[in-house]
Amino acid sequence: MAKRKKEIKETEKKAITVAQLTEEIRKKANEIYLKRVKENKPGDELSDWLEAEKIIKEKYGLK
Repeated sequence: MAKRKKEIKETEKKAITVAQLTEEIRKKANEIYLKRVKENKPGDELSDWLEAEKIIKEKYGLK
């Protein structure tokens, strides 16, 4: 059973397109921005994007 879940997860990693990846990063960057503004923390669009990119790429096992 656990092996089957791992296989599905591996398939999901390979099934994402560049457009889907970019959209997911954009959404995550927006979440990071909103949280940063709400908490009055310093930062900018680029740092939000790079953090989002790191999180999403880790999610899909990309480097």
